[in-house]
Amino acid sequence: MRPKRRTAALGSAGAIVTATLIAGAVAAPTASATSRHGQDREARGAAIAAARAAKAGIDWQDCPADWGLEKPIQCGWVTVPLDYAKPYGKQIKLAVDRIGSTGTKGERQGALIYNPGGPGGSGLRFPRRVTTKNPLWVNTSKAYDFVGFDPRGVGHSAPISCADPQEFVKAPKADPVPDSEADKLAQIKLAREYAEGCYERSSAMLPHMTTPNTARDLDVIRAALGEKKLNYLGVSYGTYLGAVYGTLFPGHVRRMVVDSVVNPSREKIWYEANLDQDVAFEGRWKDWEDWVAANDATFHLGTTRAAVQGKWLELRATAKKNPIGGLVGPAELISFFQGAPYYDSSWIPVATVLSKYFAGDTQALVDAAAPDLTDTAGNIASENGNAVYTAVECTDAKWPTSWRKWNSDNTRLNKDYPFLTWANAWMNLPCAFWPVKQQTPVNVKTGKGLPGVLIVQSERDAATPYDGAVELHKRFKGSRLITEKDAGSHGVTGLVNPCINSRVDAYLLTGKLDTKDVTCAPHATPKP
Repeated sequence: MRPKRRTAALGSAGAIVTATLIAGAVAAPTASATSRHGQDREARGAAIAAARAAKAGIDWQDCPADWGLEKPIQCGWVTVPLDYAKPYGKQIKLAVDRIGSTGTKGERQGALIYNPGGPGGSGLRFPRRVTTKNPLWVNTSKAYDFVGFDPRGVGHSAPISCADPQEFVKAPKADPVPDSEADKLAQIKLAREYAEGCYERSSAMLPHMTTPNTARDLDVIRAALGEKKLNYLGVSYGTYLGAVYGTLFPGHVRRMVVDSVVNPSREKIWYEANLDQDVAFEGRWKDWEDWVAANDATFHLGTTRAAVQGKWLELRATAKKNPIGGLVGPAELISFFQGAPYYDSSWIPVATVLSKYFAGDTQALVDAAAPDLTDTAGNIASENGNAVYTAVECTDAKWPTSWRKWNSDNTRLNKDYPFLTWANAWMNLPCAFWPVKQQTPVNVKTGKGLPGVLIVQSERDAATPYDGAVELHKRFKGSRLITEKDAGSHGVTGLVNPCINSRVDAYLLTGKLDTKDVTCAPHATPKP
């Protein structure tokens, strides 16, 4: 979903699972008159906050030394209401950063704001695409200031927490795949405790940790930057944030690129999306195993998918009996190995670790998959990312509260799609016990003034299955869909594929979209 994968140990649910996973949803009831009235109040509140921010602007300074953002990147703060229905009530500060456009004055087209996904991901590293001279973004950076931000609850922006970070990352966790009813009861207890921990540590923020509120924040940031309209790049969950923004503020959009698309249907946000993901992860896991088998001369793990799967199951069984290095059990293995179905850039590193393990080097696996308790800053970030992920998805939508439903859905899926199903279920189960009111998702649709949106999606994406891009394409009239065929890496705009890169550039620089949808050949497969 984003260039740098952050792994979050779900202390509560006994599974270490990447915080970038999108979770899952039940069919949402139609909005009632009262919620529509609430949205009207919030729309007014957002307009008040944006007007205030436009007046205040942003006081740009050198970034704090410990943020890891080198000059000439600058940092600042934008103030937003915690609750948009009460725009004069409690305010929170959001961290933003920027790097100025590199072209001439005549080439400049404003600011391009980025969200990497999650929910729970920080966008503050986006301007580093300029300082590190990322070749894919050289043309765009001539025209735009690159702007990143920490969404509400994330990082430096009124961060929330659900558990003690050091406890959260401790390993080994219980095997996510239950052997008995007792195992399930233990996980249910952990999920309930995690939900309670979110309330104990972050109760003031929780009711307001929603995608619509983050979309309103985005509009306030737009105003604070002095921009009449928003130019936006969103990846993974960032596509859902873009879809909600485009629905709430259609006339405020100038250019929008969404990459690796969350299915915006109300029926999918978030429980069903989670189940769809389990199916897609299994497919992409098999793609990786086929590739490992084809490269047996390098990895020596077998010449067929079945042979590679046999090695995975052998490693899993060994780690279940005796955690490797005392720290790496099945939960930690899933957390590390799911990098391969997420991103092609993880194919070689993950295969190398597995290969080394079977050649007798267990330390490489411990280094890769075990938590580092000395990395307190990293552990705080991991715990915070998971807390935001949980808070946004649990508050955004109604979730099933019946354990019978969770149990039957996940038991059924696990039969054919065992790689991720139970780990994903436990990660999301706190939503069944959520202590604040769950909202009705926004009905994503085209509104007056919405320009053509560019949608980019790989066909075999595990984290955001392809149907999501098709659904958003249907809902946003005039949008164009670029499909990367026979590919499945999550986050397509960050990969070298001239068929895609040239079209993203052309759209951001000129507003030009193809007259019809485009299919591109896949980017190059990793070569060991």
